Amino acid sequence: MAQNGPAFAPEDIDFDAFYRGEPPMAGSQLTFERVPWDIGEAQPEIVRLVEQGEVRDEVLDAGCGLGDNALLLAARGHRVVGVDGSPTAIREAERRAADKGLSVEFVVDDVTRLDGLDQRFSTVLDSALYHCLGAAQRAAYAAALHRVTKPGAQLHLFCFRADELGAAPTPGPVDEQDLRNNLGGHWKILDLARTHYTTIFSREEFARLQPEIADRVDALEVDERGRVRAPVWHLHAERA
Repeated sequence: MAQNGPAFAPEDIDFDAFYRGEPPMAGSQLTFERVPWDIGEAQPEIVRLVEQGEVRDEVLDAGCGLGDNALLLAARGHRVVGVDGSPTAIREAERRAADKGLSVEFVVDDVTRLDGLDQRFSTVLDSALYHCLGAAQRAAYAAALHRVTKPGAQLHLFCFRADELGAAPTPGPVDEQDLRNNLGGHWKILDLARTHYTTIFSREEFARLQPEIADRVDALEVDERGRVRAPVWHLHAERA
């Protein structure tokens, strides 16, 4: 993992380059052997949702990345479509699905349009996509999700919190008003809770990546394997 990465905004990031192991931002030498969210399994918060029966019928995994959440859902009997803008990520997701013998439809598409999909989904999962969109894209994304979902569809969205991210190098952290402004026109927000998202990093790796927060890394929450759990919102909403 290279160091000395610049400050960045979602619009600065080439996520396909990220997945290829190349610098994801122009003018940066910052690279990762693995993308920070590739923990090799479904996110624990997604596992919890599934176990609590919060995922219904056909699912859209928006910003599916390498597909581990979609594969968990398929293994539990759901029909799943995973959408991502990165062809590299989609190819790897398809490979992982084939390795596990699971059937998931993976699609390269612009999540702010979703032109290739029709109205068919009862659940939408957004596992750390929303904060990767620029401010001008977020309302269009909310509208696209509304168009491809059935009446009464449920949205579970996880994104980085703007209020508690002083010690984590993350793109586009989001405050509560941003979510309400951009989603409220199409989605009735039922709950907005604070939770955590598992990364591949240890506290020491975070300190090497962002030396200016080295004296504060002990405050970062870690799981039983020492992986940093970044603070996120969990927004639960119903299609308006």
